[in-house]
Amino acid sequence: MSVELLNLRRFHGYRVRRQIDNETYQEYFSLKRGGRLMHGAARAEVRRQAEDRDAELAMTQRAARERAMREVHVDADGHVRGILFRWKKGRNGRKTPLFQVGITSLLSGNVVNTTVSIRLHGLDEAWRRAVDFYARHRRIPRGSDTYRELLRLKPPPTVLEPAPPVAAARQPGVGRGGRSSGFSGTRSPGRGKAPVPAPRH
Repeated sequence: MSVELLNLRRFHGYRVRRQIDNETYQEYFSLKRGGRLMHGAARAEVRRQAEDRDAELAMTQRAARERAMREVHVDADGHVRGILFRWKKGRNGRKTPLFQVGITSLLSGNVVNTTVSIRLHGLDEAWRRAVDFYARHRRIPRGSDTYRELLRLKPPPTVLEPAPPVAAARQPGVGRGGRSSGFSGTRSPGRGKAPVPAPRH
């Protein structure tokens, strides 16, 4: 409930305030009549009017929130927000591609999560299962344009291509295979040659 009792110099009464679609809605219900404070039944009636109006705004707020949550948001790379492709490393060290869904559910009001294995179901079926989970918790009908748009946004098969290996930078003085090349920046005397003695004065 967003009904607040204000006792200000210029106003004494209830204020109803809610945020809907990034806009603030405010309404005031005065507890003064003819410059005098209300009491008893008259005061209770004003409070009831404020609470009834707050209930109406709450319904509009919930509808706007659900409408916004049913909208599909796509980032610059074409990925659906809430459905993530990633590689999961198993206990055996093997990486498995999967879709991970993490969204706020309109059914429970809580954050829900699931994963769908691409190795087990294949790319097409795994994406459909991920979309079905997403649509069920966002109350998106299967025959709707939004549902068909979600299916269309399936990642291409190239996501399954392994990332190219990163070449390790060679350190100075280390040759191939990790062995030292014996060069430390100062040339040492050649093998089998005696060092040149310093001149005597």
